[in-house]
Amino acid sequence: MRVAIIHEWLTTFAGSEKALAQILQLFPEADLFCIVDYLPDSQRGFLEGHKVTTSFIQKLPAVDTKYRNYLPLMPMAVRRFDLTGYDLVISSNHAVANGVKTTPGQLHVSYTYSPMRYAWDLREQYLRESGLDTGVKGFIARRLLSRLREWDHRVSRNVDYFIAISKFIQNRIRRSYGRESVVIYPPVDTDFYQIGKEKGSFYLAASRMVPYKMMPLIVSAFSEMPDKRLVVIGDGPEFERVKECAAENTEILGYQDDRVLKQYLQKAKALVFAAEEDFGILPVEAQACGTPVVAYAKGGALETVNGLKHEEPSGVFFDQQSTTSIKAAITAFEQHAEEITASNCRKNALRFSEAVFKEEFMGYLCTILPALCDK
Repeated sequence: MRVAIIHEWLTTFAGSEKALAQILQLFPEADLFCIVDYLPDSQRGFLEGHKVTTSFIQKLPAVDTKYRNYLPLMPMAVRRFDLTGYDLVISSNHAVANGVKTTPGQLHVSYTYSPMRYAWDLREQYLRESGLDTGVKGFIARRLLSRLREWDHRVSRNVDYFIAISKFIQNRIRRSYGRESVVIYPPVDTDFYQIGKEKGSFYLAASRMVPYKMMPLIVSAFSEMPDKRLVVIGDGPEFERVKECAAENTEILGYQDDRVLKQYLQKAKALVFAAEEDFGILPVEAQACGTPVVAYAKGGALETVNGLKHEEPSGVFFDQQSTTSIKAAITAFEQHAEEITASNCRKNALRFSEAVFKEEFMGYLCTILPALCDK
């Protein structure tokens, strides 16, 4: 059985690429199609010799750093992939991968991280952060995103089965496409993230510093709690804002690799997480290290963190993205810290292991395509 896997772009090894790596392990002979591939050599190990076919966009000017500027051309690019002869097509989708052209004899399964964020739920935020929310450019951008939204809805009808990365995204698929889906959570490397030998006296905030991650908010909250220590890991457009909000009790380390991040996750009293995420791998990685999570009570965190009402709590929630709410959550965490054990956290994280992902993903494919698993 010939398998084609469609992944929008390979530019860094991040969350969706970690899921892609596990899918490629399930199908070692599959062919991989990407609109662009500029993944550094140091991050290409997970491809393990898979053939990668790119689109015409790969050869356009400055595409290695400005590939998102070619979003209007991506529907055309993905439709041009020749998938003739493949029995199973798996799209790894958060933008345009669902738009691949298939025939009635092929089965198309979409592993969906989210319907295209730029065109649906986060359109206004995307325009505002890109400086395209006013004037002539804003008018043109809104028209373009409206057309992309119509296209995305139309091509969703050609997908045979949807798999969502969380119940949160399952609801978004239902609202956006009017389609049902099953939930299979993304894989987390729980073998790499293990419980450490000792705990420190600090809280940790780690993320790419973009607006929706709310890193300045976390830092501001700790500036109002001078008796608490905060360590911040990450960089990005909001790095200077984070520095401006920091008090003497906050240490900002900038970007750190996974091994350093793991060390801090293992030693932290708790990870503070203020973003509304579709799933959110970092809180699971923290729990795999035996570290509790103080999280915003919306999005994927509600599915990956067990709050204080759970019989085996692994964290504490706060209801609003505000300094007051975060401070109250930190107080609640310290009052209930003995109830939130490292073993609780680790046990909860194992629900999202790579082994569980592969078992559930392949098990589901076998139910909809029995010939795939016939011996």
